Amino acid sequence: MSLPNLKSKSPFLRPVEPKFSGPIVNVTVPVGRDAFLTCSVHDLLNFKIAWLRVDTQTILTIHNQVITKNQRITLTHTEHRIWQLRIRDVKESDHGWYMCQINTDPMKSQVGYLNVVVPADIVDYETSHDVVVDRNQNVTLVCTAKGLPEPLITWRREKDQPLYNTAKGQVFTSEGPNLTLWQVTRSHMGAYLCIASNGIPPIVIRPTIWTRYTTIYVNYRQSVTLECISESHPISVNYWLKGTEIIEGGTYESINEKHIYKIIMRLMVRPTKVQDFGEYKCIAKNQLGFMEQTIRLRHKNKHNLQHLYQTNNRNNQLIVFEGK
Repeated sequence: MSLPNLKSKSPFLRPVEPKFSGPIVNVTVPVGRDAFLTCSVHDLLNFKIAWLRVDTQTILTIHNQVITKNQRITLTHTEHRIWQLRIRDVKESDHGWYMCQINTDPMKSQVGYLNVVVPADIVDYETSHDVVVDRNQNVTLVCTAKGLPEPLITWRREKDQPLYNTAKGQVFTSEGPNLTLWQVTRSHMGAYLCIASNGIPPIVIRPTIWTRYTTIYVNYRQSVTLECISESHPISVNYWLKGTEIIEGGTYESINEKHIYKIIMRLMVRPTKVQDFGEYKCIAKNQLGFMEQTIRLRHKNKHNLQHLYQTNNRNNQLIVFEGK
């Protein structure tokens, strides 16, 4: 499709035809951001500029007027020389070739490509959740992720433990959507992390934070590690609270393990007095807001021996084996 010849028929029009000043620069934009495609011309005079979507042959703009009903598309120009097509809140479906036309006879045109990239995201309903198996059984964990470009999936184990052993030594990472563990034993118990990455950072993520256990029962002088996992972008500031006081040193040891968009918070507690029991809060905060989770540390006694841990529903990275 081409723009009809709308040039003026004035007899005073100079016999000079417009030309493009340079090519349209291809643009790569993360989904949700704004995209700008720029068409530069000189000697336009009374000729007209149009923008078209090549794959659908849709006219988007003609000169100063936006034709499309897509309200995300706007047009600006500078002295009729630099014509900029703006697409707000880019969607994955916006990717493709865009054409800038000048209604000369024959028509002059050039194209530029909009590449839309999408941050990696794990598809929760297609990914393994908590699993319980008998000793010496085999188990396969599955992780599905989406994104553009296609994400690379890597498996790791919490606290940098080996995934499994081979004749050549210990294996600490495994690439691919499936992780198979053979003839499992109690040494395989724990959390297995599915990490999907494609090099595209998310635009902004309000902090989210969760914990595997909401209540833990321990004895006096028994060491226990409280753990929370937070995700955010930009990366969050993380800290622990006991009551209203920020925990810093003393009888506590706090460790934060940082990944690209994730922080694993661990607080090691060894209660020696009544005040060491109670509620602990893990906090994640960035400029978009904050989230918190509460973990209750209770004194273990004969009335609660059957309930050493009470778990959260959310933890799709935990695998538990029940040995016989």
